[in-house]
Amino acid sequence: MKSTTKKPIAQVVNRVEKAVGRRDSVLARKSIRDSLVSLAGLIGCSVTNEDGREIGRLVDVVVKHGHDAYPPVSGLIVKVGLRKSFIDGARIAKLSHNAVQLSSTTINLTDYKRREGESLLDGDVLDHQIVDVNGLRVVRSSDLYLAPLDKEIRVVGVDISFVTFLRRIFPGALGRRATPQHVLDWATVASLADTSGVVKTSGSKTALSQLRPADLADLIEDLAGREQSALIEMLDPDLAADALEEMQDEELQGLLRGLTEERAAELLSRMEPDESAEVMRDLDDEHREDILKAMDSKLAKQLRQLIAFDETLAGGIMTTHMVIAHEGDTVAQALKMLVESRGRDISDGVLIVDAKGKLMDHIQIIELVAAKPTAQLNTLVGPPYPTSVQIDSPLDEVIEEFSNNRGASIVVIDEKGKPVGRILADDLVDALRPEEQHGLSKGTGALS
Repeated sequence: MKSTTKKPIAQVVNRVEKAVGRRDSVLARKSIRDSLVSLAGLIGCSVTNEDGREIGRLVDVVVKHGHDAYPPVSGLIVKVGLRKSFIDGARIAKLSHNAVQLSSTTINLTDYKRREGESLLDGDVLDHQIVDVNGLRVVRSSDLYLAPLDKEIRVVGVDISFVTFLRRIFPGALGRRATPQHVLDWATVASLADTSGVVKTSGSKTALSQLRPADLADLIEDLAGREQSALIEMLDPDLAADALEEMQDEELQGLLRGLTEERAAELLSRMEPDESAEVMRDLDDEHREDILKAMDSKLAKQLRQLIAFDETLAGGIMTTHMVIAHEGDTVAQALKMLVESRGRDISDGVLIVDAKGKLMDHIQIIELVAAKPTAQLNTLVGPPYPTSVQIDSPLDEVIEEFSNNRGASIVVIDEKGKPVGRILADDLVDALRPEEQHGLSKGTGALS
């Protein structure tokens, strides 16, 4: 499944940096750098009222998700006696390295209950994996930095250095001192705080959308557990499906086991059918059936058929994505079908069938564009005719057909001559790559 060809890392990073707008980093501002406050240093510190009288001790800092590149602090969790109370972030008057001062002596100390769209910086983010989108790597957050920005206290940076992690084990001032030598701008990271509530930023989501599926697959594979699921939740579903197609089979199977059947079904439904069938073959029967039941019944039926095929036969490696038109359809109708299917990696043209559904020809897009829109497709039928193989043809016959015709794909037909799928050149390469999986000799894997 996984692609082995990658663009130079500098090219990818440069593209991501443009998407994120790294030049606008707030950490470049001297006023921000001078006012950074370490989250790790704050935890356990005194929370006082406007007169300096201690109310309690800071347990955690709450942020609410949104479209802000730098999420604002929405509240504090403070231990007052035996209670863990919530104090609105608007009450923060002053934030220093070792204390939080509030602006009012009268505060409604309500018990904290997590609300939708909230994350706890200490409980959910600190010491957890995050994605450094600019650097295309998975790192662990050793500390977070807060600073006043746009009249609110916001998360502006994350420290990823191991030295900072060690610094936190020391008590007193050393543990509270901000050392931002290895701080990433918060707008350039994807924090995977929780599968039900990711600390999202508009910059990181934009940057992630610029990455190639193969790069995203690498990041997903470097993550573990809930962080994997959280990153996938941040992605557009189609992009997530493309990334999953690039993952190693074992990694993808492990990921699917950690998702709900509904989410797994959604992603597998957006993948190429042959890719979905390939990974689902290796799932245990019960899990596979649960996922299939959560899918559209028509697609589930197609996948069951593909899964049942032996992978050493044409039907076991074909994709069922095709654009099929009837000989009496017009060129305009065929082009409309192609436009409607443009979201899928389908074909460079349409397959033409007769009244009985039997394969007649494959008409390329360039031929359709050059023809009159009102012309019937049967007027375009003629040599050279498409290469086809039977659904139960062994792989060595498929290889021979590719070698003889050097086409981009081969049509798979059933015993009645009806098209049931296509085999792309890269599908054949994927099928031949793990020799031990298919029991083929090395000699059959070479395409002349």
